[in-house]
Amino acid sequence: MTIADVRKKWFALYVLALGDLLIVLDISIVNVALPSIREDLGFSEASLAWVINAYTLTFGGFMLLAGRLGDLFGHRRIFLLGVGLFTLASLACGLANSSEILVGARAIQGIGGAIVAAVALSLIMTLFTEPAERAKAMGVIGFVAAGGGSIGVLAGGVLTDILNWHWIFLVNIPVGAAVIALCLMLLPGDSGERGRTSLDIAGAVTVTASLMLAVYAIVNGNEQGWTSVHTLGLLGIAAAGLALFVALESRVSSPLMPLGLFKLRSVAASNIVGILWSAAMFAMFFLSALYLQLVLGYSPLEVGLAFLPANLLMGAMSLGLSAKLVMRFGVRLPLVGGMALVALGLGLFARAPVDGNFLIDVLPSMLILGVGIGMAMNPLLLAAMSDVEPQDAGVASGVVNTSFMLGGALGLAVLASVAAARTGDSSSPAALVDGYQAAFVIGTVFALAAGAVAAVFLRGGPAPARDPHAMGEPATEVI
Repeated sequence: MTIADVRKKWFALYVLALGDLLIVLDISIVNVALPSIREDLGFSEASLAWVINAYTLTFGGFMLLAGRLGDLFGHRRIFLLGVGLFTLASLACGLANSSEILVGARAIQGIGGAIVAAVALSLIMTLFTEPAERAKAMGVIGFVAAGGGSIGVLAGGVLTDILNWHWIFLVNIPVGAAVIALCLMLLPGDSGERGRTSLDIAGAVTVTASLMLAVYAIVNGNEQGWTSVHTLGLLGIAAAGLALFVALESRVSSPLMPLGLFKLRSVAASNIVGILWSAAMFAMFFLSALYLQLVLGYSPLEVGLAFLPANLLMGAMSLGLSAKLVMRFGVRLPLVGGMALVALGLGLFARAPVDGNFLIDVLPSMLILGVGIGMAMNPLLLAAMSDVEPQDAGVASGVVNTSFMLGGALGLAVLASVAAARTGDSSSPAALVDGYQAAFVIGTVFALAAGAVAAVFLRGGPAPARDPHAMGEPATEVI
């Protein structure tokens, strides 16, 4: 391979990472703008969560199906389709003049995002076949996954404060167009494997509908009553749908989610950790942004700047120190330690008062959360891949990303419902703080549970030997 080919391959990685960053940003970039969106489009406190949930649920539900489409019709072709769909949906979001249009466009954004995330990973696995190169490439994607959410909060604050909330979506259009143009130049074309496998459409529809129904029941639990026939009936139907999904996956020849993967201890444990951690993370991105704006009176730009310390620490940990910790101690200890720090940071937020001070009540939590998130992301992704055969690596990554997204959506529904139940009909700062504090406690419990699962079920094992060619990134064989 010539030097020009090597450079082209790495440029392609950066373009794929940019596409991946685009969809990760769009989860958290909305958080800072939520109060403005609620006031402008007339959302209720509980229904406001659907601006997030509509995106995350379709993202999680369609990611594995998107990977299958890439196998059938060619990864580059499907990736470009996903970026195009995401970009067009962003335009619809930016121009939305009603809550219904915004939520619908966000759902379409989630489908486009699922395609981008699933196929981008497949393309990376195809482009980088050498273990050392693949390790470095996965490190770049790990940084995007760890730091993208908090970067989105900062970007959302800047755009909302300087322009307005519409621009958190409209900014995606030129970036999406650039990704499409660069991919056409840098990514090799392929023909896929048309006819060799079949699409598990029934599985995708079943799991997406079931999860959306469950979240709808949770979000409306306060209004309908948690023990009402309405709430319990919807939750029962959702549970039956998930059971049907498992039954379908055990029978089809090309399942959306191969159930055999969960027989691997590391895969099962890391996905449970991913669900719990993602639920906890939404306590940080969603609730802390609302606390800063609605209680402390921060502008969107000030909220974004408040997240900057966490951004910087997260980046430093993800790109360097976390990898060194994994090399020295294996994956379990850094993951458990990171989860403990996340729980501590959220626990400090749970005591934030009505008249909170940034240096005393906000900054310590942000610093601790930045270190904890940055420390835990790499070992969690590596644990999810550790015992998987090479030909199943893309599927395993798709599964753990799905766990992140669905855990976040379900966690957000729980946290928003808990906060709304404690706040009641009052909009006073004292009532809001009471609700946020209760939700932060739940987020802390999620983080502690994630750390406990990692400590009990992940193997400690010896630290992996360093590959001198990996350029500081952890090798894929960590456990």
